[in-house]
Amino acid sequence: MASRSLGRQFRWLWAAYAVSAYGSGLGFGALPLIAVLVLHAGPAQVSALSAVGPAVGALIALPLGPWVEFRRKRPVMIALDLARFAVLMTIPIAYACGRLSFVQLLVVTVVLAAAKIAFGAASGAYLKTLVRPDELLVANARFESTTWSSIAVGPPLGGAAVGLFGPVTTVVADAVSYLLSALGITAIRGREEHPRRTGKRRVRARELREGWRHILGHPGLRALYANQLLVSGLIMATEPLLAVLLLGELGFPPWQYGLAFAVPCVGGLIGSRLARRVVARYGQHRILRTVGTLRAVWLIGLAFVQPGLAGLATVIAVEFAIIISMSLYNPVLATYRLEHTPTDRTARTLSAWSISSSACIAVLSALGGLLAHATSPRTAIAVAGLLILASPLLLPRRPVPAPLPEMEPATAGPSHA
Repeated sequence: MASRSLGRQFRWLWAAYAVSAYGSGLGFGALPLIAVLVLHAGPAQVSALSAVGPAVGALIALPLGPWVEFRRKRPVMIALDLARFAVLMTIPIAYACGRLSFVQLLVVTVVLAAAKIAFGAASGAYLKTLVRPDELLVANARFESTTWSSIAVGPPLGGAAVGLFGPVTTVVADAVSYLLSALGITAIRGREEHPRRTGKRRVRARELREGWRHILGHPGLRALYANQLLVSGLIMATEPLLAVLLLGELGFPPWQYGLAFAVPCVGGLIGSRLARRVVARYGQHRILRTVGTLRAVWLIGLAFVQPGLAGLATVIAVEFAIIISMSLYNPVLATYRLEHTPTDRTARTLSAWSISSSACIAVLSALGGLLAHATSPRTAIAVAGLLILASPLLLPRRPVPAPLPEMEPATAGPSHA
């Protein structure tokens, strides 16, 4: 099947996303790795990196949703990429000077979390101006496949780079990738209209709540939102716990730790490539319910990881099952969310969704760290695996009809063939 062209402007946006995704793949788990290997942090401190950063970052990002909504999206994305480049570069500088501290890692995670939320809101809203409504699933599937291919390639190379050149090498690569992403977004041409406010400029509090008002007032989005918060929160809460379990208690070397997350990402390529076909055959609602259920049943397997090759194989098998489910589910969810959100509320809705997700990850990561400190990382992972089994009960039971298509905006330059 020939690849569908979505136009030159989308290709530049995709290329910018790809280079930053591959940089992040190289730096996958870099901050927890630095915390464990350089600062000798324990489970509670490593979990704090995943808890404090998203929590404080979400608070900082709270007023950014309306701000992004009423700004041109491309300059916003460029500025956020440059901010991430600058803050990441402070780590190798401090390390070279012998001044690296755990507090600095926390500050970096806060800035990265806030920038990620604002960038995601801006890029999601911008995507709706670049492609037609019937092309959204194709576009989201391409972003999803890029994400998983970057994680497949990045962690093994990152692990090797850490072993050869030191623990902050991949942080430098990640920082440079954001600089290159900013250059790619700069290359996108076409006139972007300045969004206009439809109400009074003084209604700031209402603007802050508008994203949540839309999500909670829409029955389909409300159910998917609750489900996604629980699933993503529990999965992400196990990441620092698994790092401590594998790198600390079980003695996995960094390259095996990277390999354990890289090999299963082949499943991400498979799932994202199947998204358009399975939706066309079975329908959007059935895929959201079926695959949304399947992605919740595997996490408990990580509680049974053992040392050596058998343990490595267990992690790879469990992660493969989770990732193939997530990579099929995520682009369908992203497309549903854009289809059911008016253009003038897209940035605020995506921002509200991401802020809630970050806050939920922060809370569950903190609770996971406390539980691991009181018991063990393995016990905390097992509890997360049991809790996530209840998440399918939150999925929507009935399909919600999509609203009538909005008129295609003329803000992104020439139309796409």
